[in-house]
Amino acid sequence: MSHTVILRGMDAEIAVEAGETILDAALRNGLPFPFGCQSGNCGACKCALVAGGVELAPYSEFALEEGERLQGMILGCRAIPLADCTVALLETEELEVHPARELDCRVVAIDDMTHDIRRLRLEILSGGPFAFSAGQFASLRFPGLPARDYSMANRPDEALLEFHIRLVAGGAVTPHLRERLKVGDTLRVSGPMGTSSWRRRHTGPILAVAGGSGLAPIKSIVETALMSGARQPIRLYVGGRAERDLYLLDHFAALAARHSNLSVTPVLSQADGPTERRTGFLADALSADLADLDGWKAYLAGPPAMVESCVDALAMRGMARGDCHADAFYTEADKQALMRAMGR
Repeated sequence: MSHTVILRGMDAEIAVEAGETILDAALRNGLPFPFGCQSGNCGACKCALVAGGVELAPYSEFALEEGERLQGMILGCRAIPLADCTVALLETEELEVHPARELDCRVVAIDDMTHDIRRLRLEILSGGPFAFSAGQFASLRFPGLPARDYSMANRPDEALLEFHIRLVAGGAVTPHLRERLKVGDTLRVSGPMGTSSWRRRHTGPILAVAGGSGLAPIKSIVETALMSGARQPIRLYVGGRAERDLYLLDHFAALAARHSNLSVTPVLSQADGPTERRTGFLADALSADLADLDGWKAYLAGPPAMVESCVDALAMRGMARGDCHADAFYTEADKQALMRAMGR
């Protein structure tokens, strides 16, 4: 038995089959419903249940807090209708919708950025044009391997796609990236996806926070804002455990030299020797530096623990959760651990 779901913000009505989630049904119908991890971890598909009832499959409280759930918020990727429903999408007036593309790409450059982060630059061979908003991500599929999601680090106006990929011990794709991938190889790129993207119409101060390879979407956001003529203050915080985990600092220092509204603060959480860098946790640095966040928007990307602690720190400083656009980078192992913890 199917149920009818009205999607406010898309002016659409879909039939959701028994046991199917609202997100799966929307994507099956070719609708640009915002989503990210599709496993209840990221919150990108958060929406409001206006009428009707749903069953929510297990999810992370980072994606949907208890207070939000009590106010009628749901996750599209976890929501299975129990009756006909009306669902209102959030922030549709701020988000740009781009056509979903399946791209055939060729590797044109491979660079080691740190001991465990590799940069890939890709040329689009077919399937384009590829439009996306700074801060979004795509799914990369290397031949014979499972697909993995990575954020675009390039600006949307640049021809080459750029991805910063962390090499994960025990990862299914890591051995291929480390030992076999070479310039000239081809792969499939699908996207764009994600809602933690730059809000072009926002004119207030911007806070950008990156940990590890989370610098990829933050780089895209900061560069795109500057190239678009943004004049508001942009404060960039880049975190790593030790010096060897930081990269592209010279690049951002050069940007800051050309754009007086950009400031860059590297932070080391586990400095392995004497350093002139800021030390401690990113969340503590934000709490110490920022007092009045009225009118700000924050963009955060990186390890889940870092993202969650920083979002909490900003909330303590008065920033509305709706102004924190966070992309927590869950590995496949992270996702499996969360599912086990939630009894799945």
